[in-house]
Amino acid sequence: MRRKIPGTELLVAFETAARHQSFTRAAEELSLTQSAVCRQISTLEDYMGVQLFNRIKKRVTLSEAGQLYSKQVREALKRIEHDTLSLMAHRGAGGVLELAVIPTFATSWLIPRLGHFHALHPGITLDLTARAEPFMFTDTPFDAAIHFGDPVWPGALTEYLFGEEIVPVCCPALLQGKTQIEPTELESMPLLHQSARPDAWRAWFEVAGMNNVNAMGGARYELFSMLVEAAKVGLGVALVPRFFVLNEIASGDLVVPCPYVLRNQRSYYLVYPENKVGSTSLQVFCEWLREQATRYRENV
Repeated sequence: MRRKIPGTELLVAFETAARHQSFTRAAEELSLTQSAVCRQISTLEDYMGVQLFNRIKKRVTLSEAGQLYSKQVREALKRIEHDTLSLMAHRGAGGVLELAVIPTFATSWLIPRLGHFHALHPGITLDLTARAEPFMFTDTPFDAAIHFGDPVWPGALTEYLFGEEIVPVCCPALLQGKTQIEPTELESMPLLHQSARPDAWRAWFEVAGMNNVNAMGGARYELFSMLVEAAKVGLGVALVPRFFVLNEIASGDLVVPCPYVLRNQRSYYLVYPENKVGSTSLQVFCEWLREQATRYRENV
């Protein structure tokens, strides 16, 4: 059965004109005449039976239908271009995996390990895109995702990677020569907070055996990376996931002043849609990621 799809040249002309809101600028970008672009847009409108542009004197604006269709066409053309470039780059060998990742997880844990993956599997390219919230795989180009939360994702398989251990960290100078301090001493020090976790310090003090501590005071930062930098320059003590500061602890830029650990009820998971189970490239990545996560769990 023949597909009901307009010609690619018509879609490209429409997407370009929609992006510029101008037939003239679209013609310049496509190295065509303005009349050629006008004909292509008219041909597309006749084919679909829908008016995509409002023509008011010498100006054109997208109709309501045109606004919706332009977004859909833009995404579809991006995907076709991406897949074409990928195939050209790999000459049909290997593959590209699109991963949705949590930024902090990617920068602090995953990316430092990717050199090892690429050395083992040079034919597989990993494209990383920051996505913190769950989504429907059917509506995106992603092959898999790193998820922080509960092991529930509709229409997808989840694999446990590791839990989140939250530890206090500060610069060595803040301890004034000590290597460890008691939680009671830490209570009187400036506490740094992550904005999205306002109760973290209270929960940590409870783990340390100190209830009803007023731990709400102190500066707040939106990102863990901001907390780490603030702690490194001596602004206070920060509560951060241990994996996020492994390098800083190893280098001595930061120390853990108290051994108590706040374990989050949520964890990190690898998630991928059920229909991707047969993907060789994805399974290669999954096996590698499992091994890396197991090694990390055994060493923390």
